[in-house]
Amino acid sequence: MVKSYLRYEPAATFGVIASLESNISYDSSGKFLLSPALEKVGVWHVRQGVCSKSLSPSTISTGPSLAVTAIVASPSSAMVAVGYADGSIRIWDLGKGTCETTLNGHKGAVSALRYNKIGSMLASGGKDNDIILWDVVGETGLYRLRGHRDQVTDLLFLDSGKKLVSSSKDKFVRVWDIETQHCMQIVSGHHSEIWSIDSDSEERYVVTGSADLELRFYTVTKHDFGGGEILGNSDHKESVDGSLTPAGNKWEVLKHFGEIQRQTKDRVANLRFNKAGNLLACQVAGKTVEIFRLLDEAESKRKAKRRVHRKKEKKDKKEKKEREPSKNVAEVTDNVDENHSLLEESHPTIVVSDIFKLLQIIRSGKKICSTSFCPINSKNSLGTLALSLNNNSVEIYSIASDTSTQTLAIELQGHRSDVRSLSLSPDNSLLLSTSHNAVKIWNPSTCNCLRTIDSGYGLCSMFVHGDQSNKYALVGTKDGKIEIVDVASATRVEVVEAHGGSIHSIAGMPDKSGFVTGSADHEVKFWEYRRLQKSGENLERLSVSNVRTMKLNDDVLKIALSPDAKYIAVALLDCTVKVFFVDTLKFFLTLYGHKLPVLCMDISSDGDLIVTGSADKNLKIWGLDFGDCHKSIFAHADSVMDVKFVPNTHYIFSVGKDRLLKYWDADKFELLLTIEGHHAEIWCLALSSRGDFIVTGSHDRSIRRWDRTDEPFFIEEEKEKRLEEMFEADIDGGFENRSASKDELPEEGAVASAGKKTQETLTATDLVIEALDLAETEIKRISEYEEEKTRGTVAKFQPNVLMLGLSPSDYVLRSISNVKPNDIEQTLLALPFSDALKLLSYLKNWTTNSEKVELICRVAVVLLQTHYNQLVTTPSARPVLSILKDILRARVKDCKDTLGFNLAAMDHLKQLMAMKSDAPFRDAKSKLLEIRSRLAKRNDGRTDTREERKRKKKQKRGSDGHAWTVVR
Repeated sequence: MVKSYLRYEPAATFGVIASLESNISYDSSGKFLLSPALEKVGVWHVRQGVCSKSLSPSTISTGPSLAVTAIVASPSSAMVAVGYADGSIRIWDLGKGTCETTLNGHKGAVSALRYNKIGSMLASGGKDNDIILWDVVGETGLYRLRGHRDQVTDLLFLDSGKKLVSSSKDKFVRVWDIETQHCMQIVSGHHSEIWSIDSDSEERYVVTGSADLELRFYTVTKHDFGGGEILGNSDHKESVDGSLTPAGNKWEVLKHFGEIQRQTKDRVANLRFNKAGNLLACQVAGKTVEIFRLLDEAESKRKAKRRVHRKKEKKDKKEKKEREPSKNVAEVTDNVDENHSLLEESHPTIVVSDIFKLLQIIRSGKKICSTSFCPINSKNSLGTLALSLNNNSVEIYSIASDTSTQTLAIELQGHRSDVRSLSLSPDNSLLLSTSHNAVKIWNPSTCNCLRTIDSGYGLCSMFVHGDQSNKYALVGTKDGKIEIVDVASATRVEVVEAHGGSIHSIAGMPDKSGFVTGSADHEVKFWEYRRLQKSGENLERLSVSNVRTMKLNDDVLKIALSPDAKYIAVALLDCTVKVFFVDTLKFFLTLYGHKLPVLCMDISSDGDLIVTGSADKNLKIWGLDFGDCHKSIFAHADSVMDVKFVPNTHYIFSVGKDRLLKYWDADKFELLLTIEGHHAEIWCLALSSRGDFIVTGSHDRSIRRWDRTDEPFFIEEEKEKRLEEMFEADIDGGFENRSASKDELPEEGAVASAGKKTQETLTATDLVIEALDLAETEIKRISEYEEEKTRGTVAKFQPNVLMLGLSPSDYVLRSISNVKPNDIEQTLLALPFSDALKLLSYLKNWTTNSEKVELICRVAVVLLQTHYNQLVTTPSARPVLSILKDILRARVKDCKDTLGFNLAAMDHLKQLMAMKSDAPFRDAKSKLLEIRSRLAKRNDGRTDTREERKRKKKQKRGSDGHAWTVVR
């Protein structure tokens, strides 16, 4: 009988606050901060400092993890667009935490995302040098803009979304007209790669940043050829009749305004204005952020006047020194210069330095990866700025006019550097992880960080077994110390000077009486637990003492003890493993065979096998009785970093620098599973005592838990699956580039299709062809039934069960409707001409469904554009096309009229609401509430005056005719 195994699958990922590949971003409400966490997006509640939810599609966990590379929040809704390393874009609903749609178009990682102001259109740029515009409402790609010669780094919408500005590593800024889909302007001037671009809220100025020592500013010109509206104080000239007309080239949207010198020499990484448009943050690829303030018109003029006045004073002083005692000839020239200077002083020319003023510089302790302004400002500050740092933390600063203060730091939920070791408590309820400066205690089931303890650079760790289980833990550090950690109080109880070199390995004795350490000082030391009692206190604490020392000839990299405490295996830097007797420390065996040092090893629970993993990428399985090598396996594509036996079995888990976790059968020497997930080298591995879950720690600072499921699998099936995945990977990498010439550069300002051929579109094409064939067969059956029915009585017609009770036409329409809107074009492009002709014949019947008119028109346009030449030369296609010509035009006109009527009705309602209130339509509700509260106060005031009048009348009706004096 074929042996089956139980599958291990990804269960949880924790420890990552902000990864390096993407930017952070506030949502539109300002309550949540979106930060990239490798393949997930963490949604952090800013006030509480906790991660409320994670945005992670289930499709990512089944294959190799794809890192988040760009995040942008919609300005008008709770939608968030996230770009990934495979070129896909997912639109998330932040409230529900669900993925609404997936957009596939880029062939490289998404490097830039930007919404227009109303959030209906999304622009994306990628490492494939292309820009794609997406209709977010229709969930489709509109078109692809080509022209840049290198990666697109940033995007910006201008002129109410009619223009798009893009920056690239090719040192150029391009301005695209979205309506005509062409490049209007190419802006040069930078001497290095342009990394970021942005404009203020009123779209008056555009700023670009590169590795140059200055920021370049441009004024924005809006050309309206009917009358002419120009923004920018130097982009117009006055005509004879006094009207303003565009100066220079009519296609010039960005005009150079000036430069401002930066304070640091590092390249610009990110430029962003706040929502109000009065602050500009210039983040460099270092530890600083320069904050500029945008001055208003009055302040700018005052600053310009002061600048001109100072310049005039300096000039006058210089002239006094150089002036000769008598020179009558220059009197006329002096008068002209004086008049010119007076005119300039009264109406100075405003330059960029008069408008943008350096407010302050924010300095962080670590390198800054990205920044984001909060859209909501507090009362006591000019703005709130969030910084993501390269040490897996987030800092939030409040910016005032004179200083900036740090208000929040999110850092406790993850390590500042690599996770170097992991260990599980004996009951699997606690997980200990070490890094370069801290020890963290986690709950592996809930993934919450319970304790954080300052420590040295921990290379190895273990929980103390026996009576002190779950109370104490031991950490071996890089500087040769053993740290005893009290888990409950989160303190270091004692630091023991143990070795003269780094402690690379620590292992507990099977009898739980002590432990063994191996170090780079060529020594293996045996330690015992001791209990010490403080004077005057009843509490006891744990201490350790060295009982034996074994000296060796080389650095000790790893140690392992057999379960019966008979043998101790020591891996040395000379690529050998030496086995000694524990009781006498006499030499027993030497395991030769590895070509590079052994980095990890483990002994099975029955003591029969020992497995070693080396920097030579091999796993070797040895018999511990004679030291013979049972099998040498080329296991990983890089160094094997850790290996563990599943308790009471001969199954092995191994991890390596190739980012993979692998599951092996040491008896059959077979690879059972290859599990992908980490984004960088995996350093360590911890296995539960029951073998029901595994925990891995990586250079990407994440800790991942993998759970054993009840799903069985077989070795042969897994082999076939791996071969299929390799084959599909070759297809995916090949069909995009086989037809295209790699040496050809895109045409200047070319426009192309937005979609991309993927495995999903090919599957959708197969389903459509299958539906067409099934519908054709059903139509034949129906026609045959009708013929038999005319001849005589026949049995009742039985429709095909696969048609789900639908007619052939409706069944084909259902299959087309199931295709994602973004994949429609690529799905239809893959249809052969014969099936395309069949599909066109169904369009006539579908036009009766008013809800599907848009879909029908898209299908018709794509098929006509694709198969135009064949359709023209095919006689059978002419009747179909002539019918569609009349029907589709009429249906589209009806839909257009309906939409126009509805829009006119909404405009009419808007005008009625505006007439009833002096507030804009969007503020009608708040204005109405304000009016109601005002009326309520007025009514209360009227009732008060009425009561006072009644009281006065009663006072006048007194018997003596005098008013009573009421004393209160």
